[in-house]
Amino acid sequence: MSDDMNGDLEPNTFNLDRLRLSQNFAELVGVKKQLLVVPVRKPDRQWFVRVRPEPEWTFTTATLTAKEERGSETYIVDRTLWQGLPGELVPTLLVVGITRQNAVFAWPLRLPGADGRSDGWARSALAAADLAKTQWIRVAANMAAGHYDVFAASADLPEPEWPDVTFDRVMQLAFKDRVIQSADHPVVRKLRGEF
Repeated sequence: MSDDMNGDLEPNTFNLDRLRLSQNFAELVGVKKQLLVVPVRKPDRQWFVRVRPEPEWTFTTATLTAKEERGSETYIVDRTLWQGLPGELVPTLLVVGITRQNAVFAWPLRLPGADGRSDGWARSALAAADLAKTQWIRVAANMAAGHYDVFAASADLPEPEWPDVTFDRVMQLAFKDRVIQSADHPVVRKLRGEF
């Protein structure tokens, strides 16, 4: 009985290089990952991240963080409501970050208050985001020191693969159900003690 009848391949026809899955598999099969969800959060301590360096990929606004039973949610607040929410709003710089796994996120960075003062947490987070414009970094809280420690990747990692979307689209995905435009918004009503 020949090798062909046993289903065995001739040694010279079996080439693992032609069967190996490549890093750009999605491109080779003609699929393109769609950006549908953008979390609003600081980077996890184990993520290496980069930040879009272009100034048009940042946005300065006032945010409100609502404490929920299962964590907290960051909201953007319409300018017409700012005066009615004293002590609740935080001046915030929103930047767009990406992980090594190409997961995009919106990173809210606390800016100095009206008095120009800032703390170690805010200053170190802003410095970390600035550094992440040019290199892969990891950010970890240093509770004893009251600031974030920043670690640069020791390997020469490739540049991030940013999705083909606009900044406006990223912000729309990040805050699609978290924009406060009315004093009747449930978060505002809760702050007034209405429920």
